[in-house]
Amino acid sequence: MTPPARPETRLDRALAAGRRLPRATLGFWRRSLRTRVVTAIVVLSALVVGSVGVMVTRQISDGLVQGRVDSSVAEARTETAIVRERLGSAGGNDFDPETQLRLLVETLVARGDAKGFEVVVEGPVGDGAAPSGVRTTPEVDPVSVPESLGSVVEQGRDELAWTFTRIRYLGLDAPESQPGVVVGSTVVLPSDGGSYALYYLFPMGEEQQTLTLLRQVLLVAGLVLLLLIAGVALLVTRQVITPVRLARRVAERIASGRLEERMQVSGEDDIARLATSFNQMAEALQSQIRKLVELSRVQRTFVSDVSHELRTPLTTVRMAGDIIHDARHDFDPVTARAAELLQGELDRFENLLADLLEISRFDAGAAVLEVEDVNLGDIAHRVVGATSPMARQRGVPLEVVDEGVFMVEADVRRVERIVRNLVTNAIDHADAEGVQLRLATDGTTTALTVRDHGVGLEPGQSAMVFNRFWRADPARARTTGGTGLGLAIALEDARLHGGWLQAWGTPGGGAHFRLTLPRRAGDAVTHSPLPLVPDDLRISPRRAPVAPGSPTVPATGPATGPATGPATGPGAADPAAAGPSPRRPT
Repeated sequence: MTPPARPETRLDRALAAGRRLPRATLGFWRRSLRTRVVTAIVVLSALVVGSVGVMVTRQISDGLVQGRVDSSVAEARTETAIVRERLGSAGGNDFDPETQLRLLVETLVARGDAKGFEVVVEGPVGDGAAPSGVRTTPEVDPVSVPESLGSVVEQGRDELAWTFTRIRYLGLDAPESQPGVVVGSTVVLPSDGGSYALYYLFPMGEEQQTLTLLRQVLLVAGLVLLLLIAGVALLVTRQVITPVRLARRVAERIASGRLEERMQVSGEDDIARLATSFNQMAEALQSQIRKLVELSRVQRTFVSDVSHELRTPLTTVRMAGDIIHDARHDFDPVTARAAELLQGELDRFENLLADLLEISRFDAGAAVLEVEDVNLGDIAHRVVGATSPMARQRGVPLEVVDEGVFMVEADVRRVERIVRNLVTNAIDHADAEGVQLRLATDGTTTALTVRDHGVGLEPGQSAMVFNRFWRADPARARTTGGTGLGLAIALEDARLHGGWLQAWGTPGGGAHFRLTLPRRAGDAVTHSPLPLVPDDLRISPRRAPVAPGSPTVPATGPATGPATGPATGPGAADPAAAGPSPRRPT
């Protein structure tokens, strides 16, 4: 037993929306030229603004840091000179070394408090000197002086040496650390001749705050600039895209039959010239279409009028011909043969006139359906029975492969005419392998195929076989006495039912015609239960010519979708040959 379906929750709906979002976004991206242009402008502008911002920040940062280093080194040099001068004027050995060292530290700390730097004094330093400790500005951690700088200063290689560091503090209320510059030097106490290392620590907190503020300002300014650029890009692209969209709408209306539609021309710029050229093209198309429509109307009127006018004299000639044909046994052999030929040509002329009248009704839109439930299998058997004498005369076997009930709602007369035209056409081109009729249904559509193994069709001819009076080989004699309008009428009959009539063929491999009708009258045909490419022909799909613009179904596959479509009218190609729906069948 199948468990009941779990009700959809908000989480399920959210997940489904999340899965649809990428596809919707990608679809919008592909459809919107304006979005792609604005996005490209904003992205490129962001790269430029970001690069400029990084360069400006780096230049200002380097300038601030270098200025702070130069001022720190200069101030350390000045302070060292002052300390040395005071120590030199103190009288040398008159003072105790501890007293001199204490005065040295107090002097440096006092000056550092006044000028904003910290002091670390180590010593004595040098070879053989016993370290006596470190003295610093209150709350300054001696580890703020890097060991690398200490080794340079103790060795006395340079008068002044400096490096970057982080100044660390020990007090509870003091900041934990801050960036700074430390400058090192040495002084000698006159009392004992000991060398002491002096380290001046100059905080760089203000410079760091300045750089942070600068980065924030540049970031905000860059974002504002990008927003302005995006707004300008939207306005500019709107001026370009809007006329293009208007041209698209006008083109769609013209394509729908409103040939009088035109674009509005304003100004003299490129868009205005585009609108002018578009209007000129539309005017030329309208003129040509009107000429073709008028020519087609005149042609249809001429065919209809001539067909109707020929009915009366043809009736008279038919009556006279029947009398002569019935009395042919009283004539000499030559006259009797002439009477038989006359009767045959009158039959052909009568069929041609009937086909012309039927085509005229299709052209005038006067053809109507008389729908009833009918078994397509019965129609196939009736047609095979009616055409068997002609097939036996040609030595062509006829066979209805599938038996059963294949019901459709259709006009019996028109469907039987379609099948008869397909079968007689197949007999005319078949060889000794014969003609096979197959039927299938899936509940919504019913299909019938007619397969022959004759000369087949060249590439591209499957889209032309339904043209009026078209012949694959004009030099080839017509053995069944057809009028050249049978397949064209069959196509119109199939289209009138809302179905498909399609052709497939390959040189030397024969031809395959497929009729697909909806089970219920008025339903749309979206697929066919029989493949268009016959299963008995095991060839590469590449060698199977189909109508241009149609998807290819492999010859060996059991595909049921319409692989090709013949012309929907004389000279036009359409995958859904007889279907009224504009959708491509799948």
